[in-house]
Amino acid sequence: MDQLDYLEAKSVHILREAYRDFKNLCMLWSIGKDSTVMLWLARKAFFGHVPFPLVHIDTSYKIPAMIEYRDRVAKEWKLNMVYGQNTEALKNKMTFPDGAIDRIACCKALKSEALKHTLSGEWTRWRLNHEKGEYEEDSNKDPYTGVIVGARADEEGSRSKERYFSPRDKQSDWDVDDQPPELWSYYKTDFAPGTHVRIHPLLDWTELNLWEYIQRENVPIIDLYFDKGEGMRYRSLGCLPCTLGVQSTAKNVDEIVEELRSGKFSNVAERSGRAQDAADGNSLETLRRSGYM
Repeated sequence: MDQLDYLEAKSVHILREAYRDFKNLCMLWSIGKDSTVMLWLARKAFFGHVPFPLVHIDTSYKIPAMIEYRDRVAKEWKLNMVYGQNTEALKNKMTFPDGAIDRIACCKALKSEALKHTLSGEWTRWRLNHEKGEYEEDSNKDPYTGVIVGARADEEGSRSKERYFSPRDKQSDWDVDDQPPELWSYYKTDFAPGTHVRIHPLLDWTELNLWEYIQRENVPIIDLYFDKGEGMRYRSLGCLPCTLGVQSTAKNVDEIVEELRSGKFSNVAERSGRAQDAADGNSLETLRRSGYM
């Protein structure tokens, strides 16, 4: 078994453990490479079917191509697609850069708060009606207590402190110092009622592992990751006002794999183009303690 086979098998095992042990389970899909690989793994784990909702937090500041890609794939793969939004913050311009708040406050409002209340069922969810081909208000208000997330330990510092099954409290707050031990592939999945658990099937994957897997499996990744002749591409995707590209001429998956193997970005953080990280002291820990993905 090679490295990719091992990582795939472990991720599939974690997905199946989560599905077995959590009644109200969902998977966050950010449209980026990590969560799209995770979606691909879920389809493998459950024989082409994804037996839980895919949840996207739509800030309304995403690159338009991301929303187009989300809806096209959701329709093609018959996904149970749900999105949530902080409509009050958007209506009152509690946003960056066109509002009176900074990047971190904007992230807390449009991502952390939207995620928290979408998962709890307190705020409106919109679900894709496949027959009509459009979104409508979701009648299901039950909280999602198990949430599958595409976080990787090597992506940024705070994520390296996660467990495969990582508990949060009822407010989705994360106590970094109170994480269950996970030894010899034994995972704690029985938590007190009301506990919100994040599940991380990709925790051991690296950026190169992901792209090698995308290459091997021919995973359909959004083309924002590829240079279109301008010598720039995205390495990590987020909101348009806070996401910058990197200098790269890689125009396809093979060239990205070659670029990463060359060590070109070995001393450049994967999320270096994400401005909110710099605003948070080059760490997402402040945001992630309060519920950020």
